[in-house]
Parts: sequence; structure tokens; C-alpha cells
Amino acid sequence: MSFAVPDGVRPVRDAVHAFMTERVEPAEPVLHAGGPDAAAALDELRAEAKKEGLWALGHPRELGGGGLPFLDYVYVNEVQGRSEFGQLALGTFTLQDSLMLHEHASPEQRERYLEPLVRGDIWPSFAMTEPTISSSDPTQIKTSAVLDGDEWVINGHKWFTTGASRAAYTTVMCRTEHDAPPHLAFSMILVPTDTPGYRIVRETPVLGLDGAHCEVRYEDVRVPAANLLGPRGHGFVIAQQRLGPGRIFHCMRWLGQAQRAFDLMCRRLQERTAFGEPLAKKQLMRQHVFDSYAEIQAARLLTLNAAEAVDAGSQARVEIGAIKVVGARMLHNVIDRAIQVYGAAGLTPDTPLDRMYRHARAGRIYDGPDEVHIDSVGRRILGEYAAGGNWEFGLR
Repeated sequence: MSFAVPDGVRPVRDAVHAFMTERVEPAEPVLHAGGPDAAAALDELRAEAKKEGLWALGHPRELGGGGLPFLDYVYVNEVQGRSEFGQLALGTFTLQDSLMLHEHASPEQRERYLEPLVRGDIWPSFAMTEPTISSSDPTQIKTSAVLDGDEWVINGHKWFTTGASRAAYTTVMCRTEHDAPPHLAFSMILVPTDTPGYRIVRETPVLGLDGAHCEVRYEDVRVPAANLLGPRGHGFVIAQQRLGPGRIFHCMRWLGQAQRAFDLMCRRLQERTAFGEPLAKKQLMRQHVFDSYAEIQAARLLTLNAAEAVDAGSQARVEIGAIKVVGARMLHNVIDRAIQVYGAAGLTPDTPLDRMYRHARAGRIYDGPDEVHIDSVGRRILGEYAAGGNWEFGLR
């Protein structure tokens, strides 16, 4: 496997890179401020992306997207990830939900949700995490749905339902079966956010950042039985199909964030002087460059390897689990070093590093904490040896 961007992907990657660095990144101060000006700026960016053929590049072509193969999308997504607004500006923030609906939605669900989702006309949200249970063991989920005639009646309490305050609907994972094994006891149900009983309690700031991570209560929420997504009792299967590629999408974008932090760090080392010479002349500063280079390269290769395995039809659970941990740690470390190089300025909003650092810390928790993935990867590899085999790296 080569690190280099394939020739066939290079033009679209270059176009996305230019869009990010020339338009999205300069718009960040306005976008961070929120309000009508931010909404207008985002609408303008989205319109430009559509006009230039850069909209929804990772979505299947039959849905109106760019149709990029999964592995090719890595090379584009790592550039798009330079800014937290890249997904929004380029229409890829709906990709996980679009792929989930593409696989499991009924014709009516596709018309109501999937088509406008890919166009960017509506926003999705996904509700799995609950405040009263350990999310690393989702078999404890307490939100329930009971079939009453031709309606599901949902009661429960979720939080970190990202984007619920602006979403048209939420895909809710809830217990529907009481006599089934734990991994066949839950279902996915589509709930429009204007349904009576759907109550947003608050938007929970994360490390001081407002990211529309909502706490939501479901109080006798009634939706049609036809809002069931996929087979009844298959919520875990659908969740794993959604979360697996989603974790790689995070890792792809983290590469873009790491690249941006690396660039900022290296330029600062060239521009800043101390004790009569540029910081780039200091050996300890060069150590920051070396460590960051090595970690970014390692994480990038692991990400490409995981994406290649998914492209080949594998569930790639070891590869995905490993890169979720390594990628999040890499991102934190690289941004941390860049802040160290900037000194006091790195702690302020004068650079993007302060927001990037806080977002990076959250990466070690969402979509499964490090500890869960570490345990899962170790258990699966040891299982190969317990079965009389081994883990031959050259053949994986």
C-alpha cells in the first residue's frame, strides 16, 4: 500500500483542499460566532460546493452523491477534515445516516428522509447514548418502545443526540423485545423531532464548546408502526453497520486536523525566535516535529489499511478498533505539541488550536471509549491463537 494519493483521486482531492483552505477556513470566525451571519455563510458555502460538483462526494451516486469508492473517499475526507465545518459545507455530515437508510429504509422512508437528507434539505440525528447507563455496554439501554395497535409508544431518556435541535428526525435505538437475547432485543425507530412528547431538555456543552449535543426525553412519544427501520430486533446489527464505517470517517477527518496542526507548528518554528535563533534550531522543538511526523504517518497507514479492508468486504473490526484508538491519541498529541510550540498564544482563540484540542479530547470517548476498543482488539487477536492460528501481519 502506498501513502500517495492515487492519480485518479488527485483532482477532486485538490479541489476539496482548495475549497477548504480558501473558503471554509477563512469563514471559521463567522461560523463559530453563530447566528444569522453564520447561517448565511454556511448556506453560501453549501451552494458553492454544489455548483462546483463537490457536494456529498462519499454518498452513492444513485442517491445523488459523488459516488467515490470507500478507499478513495479517505483521501478526500482527510482534507475535508481540516475544519470542523468541512462536513457541513460539503454535505457529507449525513453520510452515516444516508448509508443506514439506503440499506434498511422502506420506500416511504426513503422518500421522506433519505432523498432530502442527501440534498442537504434536512438534518439527521441518532439516539443511542443514555445518561444513566454505561454506553460501553449498550445492552443496558432502558429506552423502550411498545407496539400499541399500529403505533409505537416510546418512553426513555437519551443524551448526546448530536444535532437534535436542528434535525428533522432522530433514529432512536430502543428496547422492543423482552424475551429475546440481549443483542436481538433492540430496534431502530425513526422519530420526527416535532412529534408530541419529544422534548429537548438542553444542549450539553462539551469542554466549553456548543455542538448541539442534546439531552432528550421521550414521554409517550407515538409514531406509526411503519417508522420501524429494518427488521424488528435488529437494532444492534444496524448500529454496528453504522458505527463501523463511521469510526473510520472520524479517523479520516482527524488526519486533516493533524495535518493542519502540524503545518501550524512547523511554520511557527520557522517564524519564532528565542535566544537569538529560530525555534527550528532547538533540538527539543525538532523532537516535536519528529514525534508528530511518526504518529501521523502511522495513523494514516492504519486508516488506509482499515478502509482497504472495508472496501474488500470485511467487517474489519480489529482494524477499525485499532485506528479509532491510535487516531484519537495521535490527534491529541499532535495538537498538544503545536500548542506547546505556540506557547501562550496556543491557549487563545488567536489560532484554531484551542478548539481543535478540545474536540480532539472528545474523540477518545465518542463512538466507543479507548478501553472498549483496546479490549475488543486484544480479545479478537488472542482468539485467533486460541483457535490454533496466529495473526500474520504480512497476510492481513
